[in-house]
Formats: sequence, C-alpha cells, structure tokens
Amino acid sequence: MTTAAPTRVWTPSRVLVTASAAALPYGRAVLDRVQAAGVPDVRVLAGDRLPNLRGDGDRAAFMAAKDTLAVVVGAPSRRKLQPIPPSADWRFDLAEGCPAHCQYCYLAGSLSGPPITRVFADLPDVLASLDGYVGRGAVTSGTAERGHEGTTFEASCYTDPLAIEHLTGGLATAITHVGTHDWPGPVQLRATTKFDDVEPLLDLPHRGRTRLRFSVNAATVGRRFEGATSPVPARVAALGRVAEAGYPVGLTIAPIMPVEDWRTEYGELLDSVAAVLPAGADLTVECITHRFTPGSKATLLDWYPRTKLEMDEDLRAQKRGKFGAVKHVYPKPVMAELRGWFTDAVDQRLPGARLLYWT
Repeated sequence: MTTAAPTRVWTPSRVLVTASAAALPYGRAVLDRVQAAGVPDVRVLAGDRLPNLRGDGDRAAFMAAKDTLAVVVGAPSRRKLQPIPPSADWRFDLAEGCPAHCQYCYLAGSLSGPPITRVFADLPDVLASLDGYVGRGAVTSGTAERGHEGTTFEASCYTDPLAIEHLTGGLATAITHVGTHDWPGPVQLRATTKFDDVEPLLDLPHRGRTRLRFSVNAATVGRRFEGATSPVPARVAALGRVAEAGYPVGLTIAPIMPVEDWRTEYGELLDSVAAVLPAGADLTVECITHRFTPGSKATLLDWYPRTKLEMDEDLRAQKRGKFGAVKHVYPKPVMAELRGWFTDAVDQRLPGARLLYWT
C-alpha cells in the first residue's frame, strides 16, 4: 500500500481555557497537550466567560478567531442528545468548530459567532451518559435497513475530530470508551474527517465499534476549496490504514459538485479507494450534494470573499425544510444525473460497499 506523509498538524496561535474546564481532569489533560505542542499563547481564565472574539468583522478578526482554540464546559442542555438523520441515531460533540478552511463549510450555516474551535472538557461525563440512549434511536437502531449497526452515535457533526486530536485526545478517548465499555446493547461510534494522521488510533481497543469515515471529493474540488486539510490522496491512504487495523470505514463523498469532467474525477476517486481496501473491509458510502442557504452564503462570502465556489441561486432549485427554511440545491435533472451515476459507479467500482443514503 502507498503511504503518504501526514499533513502538518494545526497549532493554534491562542488557547483559552475557562476556569471550570481547567478544574476537570480531561480539561487539564488538554491544557497539558496544548502546552506541550508549543502554542505561543495559552491562557487559563479566571472565570467561564470567553473574551470578545468577534472583532470588527474584518479579515484579520476572522483569521484570529479561526486560529483560536477554547476549552470549555458544555452547557447542561448538551447532555440531552439530539437525533442526527440521516447519519446516526444520536449526536454528541467532542468539539464545535474546525481549523480547516473549506470554502463551502457547512458550519457557516450551523454555528453562530466567531469561528473559534471549542473543545468540551466534560467529555468523560458525556460518554458515561450514553448508556441511556442505547436502543432508543430511530435512524439505525430498530430499523430494517440499518438495524445491524446498533445504536449509532455521531461525534463529528460540528467539528473534524482528527484535525484537533493531537491537541485533545478526545477521539481516542471516545473510541476506547466505546470499544471497552459493557453496553446494554450493540452500539457504533461514527466520526468523519478530512485529515490523515491516523497512526495514534490504529492500536486502540476499538473492537470494531467505531466507523471512521473519510470525507473525500473530486480532485478539482479538493484543490480549489478544501484549504488547510490533508490532500485527498492522503485521506484515501489513511482509510486503507484504518481498515487494515480492523475498523469499519466509510466514504463521505461531500459536497458532490458537477465540475468539469466530474465523471472522470469521481471515477478516479472511487478507483483509488478500491486500490487501498484490504480484502473483506466493511465499507459504507454516504453521498451529499452541494447546497447552501442564504445565511450560509452570506457568511461564506464574508469569510472567503475571493471564492470561486458556485453559489448562484438562479442555477439552483429551492428545497424547503419543515419549518420553511430554504436551501438552494441542484435542479432535479442535475440531481437525477448525479444520483444515477454515483449509484452505478459505487456498485461497479466498490462492489462490497453499502450506499447508506443520497441527499
């Protein structure tokens, strides 16, 4: 198997640790890690309120926030987990925010405030609470299509956990807990990443209960729009390494875009995955087409004013959520063409994979 040198890991310029976070064992462990990583500005705050990081809205303020990591204690409301269809029964958050610079970033429409990365210091307490959710989901557990996955917990809804793993150890903590805990029923942890530094995860006692998925895309999309991430070939190579370590693995092909010669590029992507998979690998595929909202478009244009990302409402169809929110998606003929090609291509090029959903 071809291996690639890991991408240079992120070192934030500033880390802020709230008083309550510093008082918890996991919070102190993160503090030790960031200090060992050589972060130039590490502050333990006197209280639990973060300083104003919004700035005056200029590019420098955005970059300063994007290069800041905060260690906090999650609000009590976070202990009540929410379903996260179509991915998983429930989601819990290792962190919120991401240091990458993807110009289509879906967090632009999901999180408010300055784009700092917040790590939650009460992770061990959150993990200890998961037993009460086993068997109560509606996305995988109890369903005919995906019931064999057990109760699924998504850990990467609002962050890329591998992007910050060297600073937090949170993903390894969650994998180890899920792999070694005596659960009241079958469970699966799910996490997605655009990074490739997987070596610290390979020897963990995962017992096949964590599915590590790699967010991948056509070469053109990766080069143009996925800044400060691992190159797509490095992610594919990392998928092969974790599959060889016995993990169930996944492809999150997102966001799919009909770029020029897209069939060739996505075909080459699928072929590269087939080349690194060991025999008998457990592989799933999730396909997510590009979409945006009026709010996310405005935020992304503030963040990346020179982007060449296509966000033209006149070229899109409107899709309304149950509360009336508008998303701009590809028109039905484009969606049908994309879906038909991907369904056939996954079946032909990755015959052992399961295509979980298309959206």
